Amino acid sequence: MMDTVVRGGTLVTERGLVEEDLGIVGERVAQIGGSMRGRAELDGRGTFVVPAAIDPHVHLSTPAMLAGAEPTFADDMRTGTLAAIAGGVGTVGQMSFPLDGETVGAAVARDRAAFAEQATTDFLLHPSLVTVDEASLDELAELGAAGHSAYKMVMPAFDWDGSRIIESIRRAAEAGMVVMIHCEDEAIVRAAGEQLERAGMTGVEHYPASRPVLSERAAVERAVAIAEFTGATIDVVHCSSAAALEVATAARRRGVDVHVEARPVYLYLDESRYARPDAARYVGMPPLRSRDDVQALWRGLADGSIDTIGSDHAPWTLAQKMDPAHSFATVPKGMAELETFLPLLFTEGVLGGRIDLTALVRLTAGNPARLFGLHPRKGVIREGADADLVAIDPADRRVIDDRELISRAGHSPYEGREANGWPRWVASRGELVLADREVLARPGRGVEQFRANGTAAGGAEGER
Repeated sequence: MMDTVVRGGTLVTERGLVEEDLGIVGERVAQIGGSMRGRAELDGRGTFVVPAAIDPHVHLSTPAMLAGAEPTFADDMRTGTLAAIAGGVGTVGQMSFPLDGETVGAAVARDRAAFAEQATTDFLLHPSLVTVDEASLDELAELGAAGHSAYKMVMPAFDWDGSRIIESIRRAAEAGMVVMIHCEDEAIVRAAGEQLERAGMTGVEHYPASRPVLSERAAVERAVAIAEFTGATIDVVHCSSAAALEVATAARRRGVDVHVEARPVYLYLDESRYARPDAARYVGMPPLRSRDDVQALWRGLADGSIDTIGSDHAPWTLAQKMDPAHSFATVPKGMAELETFLPLLFTEGVLGGRIDLTALVRLTAGNPARLFGLHPRKGVIREGADADLVAIDPADRRVIDDRELISRAGHSPYEGREANGWPRWVASRGELVLADREVLARPGRGVEQFRANGTAAGGAEGER
C-alpha cells in the first residue's frame, strides 16, 4: 500500500517521457509503473510530472535583517520559499553573506537558524566571502569538509587582492566545493561609471553602459584562468552575454571544469527595457543585454553550453527600486523571480520550441542536483529518490499580476505577461505543499541539504 499514488500523469524522467502511475511511500518514490493502491491520490491527468526545480541561487533575508535600519531584500525565508513552491521550486540555494563583524561560519549559522524556523522548501547554504583573511579561509575549508557543496564569491569585491582570490578558490577546490563566481571586472565597471558621471549621464537609463559586456567577458576570462591554475570547479553564475558564454565554452573544450548558470530575466527581456520610464524595475547585476545575447543564451540552453538556471532572486520593493533620487549607481540591483520559475521556462522554452521537456528537467533539476552533490536523491524521478514532484499543467494559462504575488517585493519584471504551465500541485518529500493554486506548506518543514559525500551531522543523507 502506497501513501500516495500519482495517477495519469506523463512522467518526465532521465530516459524520457513515461506514461505510468507513480507511488510514494514516506518521503520517497517507491514505485513507477504497475498496479498500486494508495491511501491518497494526486491527479496527474493532462499534466507533465517533473522533478521539482532546484534553484541554486537566491538571496533571502533573516528576520533580524528585515528589522534593521539598512535596506535589504524584501523576502525572508518564509515568503521566499513560499514563492518558490508557487513557481515549482523544491530546493533553494541561499547565498550566506557575512554582515559587518560576522565570520563566514557565523553567517551560515545565522541563515541556518532562520531557515529552520521559516523554510517551507528544502535548502542549501552557500558560504559567501566578503573578506579573504586567514580565518575566513580556514572556516571555508571546514564548511566544505562538513558537506557544503559550494562557496560564492563576487569577483569585484576582491579585485584589490588577486592573490587572495586565487587562494580562496584553491582552498575551496581542496574541500571539494564548487566555486560560484559573480563575474564582472571591477576596474572596468569603475572606469565606465566615472566616465558616465563626468558626462552627466547618471540616470538609470544609462545603467547598461555602466556595466558593459566586456567587463563580464574579462572577468570570466580571469575566473577561467584561475580555475585552470588551481584545478577548481567553477560555476559562472547569472551569465548574461554571448561573449561571456563563449569564453566559458572554449575553456570547457580544453578541459577546464567550468559550468554556466543562466538567469531567467536574461532569457525573457533585453536592454530595450532601460529606455522605459520604469527602467529601475529591470536593474540587476549584470544588466539586461541585447537581443542577440538573449538568443545566444537560448542556444546555450539547447546545446548544453549552459548547465543550470538560477533565479538570483533578489527582491526589492517597487518603492525601493523606483525612488527618483536613484542614479545608475545607487538603484537597488535585483528582481523577484522565484514564483514564475517553471511556468515561464515552460512557456518560452518548451512551448516556444527552444528546448524540450527533457532539457527543461535537465537544466532545472538533474544538472543542479549533480553539480551540487544532491544526485540521485534529488533532481530525478526514479525509485528511491525524494518525492519532490511538480505537475505542470499546460492548459493553465495566467497573466502575471503584481497583486497576486507571494513575494514581499510586490512586483515582477514580467507583470502583464501570459504564461502557461503553472503547477497543478507540488509535492516536497512526499508532502503535498501546493494544490489548487494554494500553497499549503508550513514554515519550518524545510531540510538543509548537504553534498552526498559530506560528513555534516543532520545532513540529508544522514537523516534518511
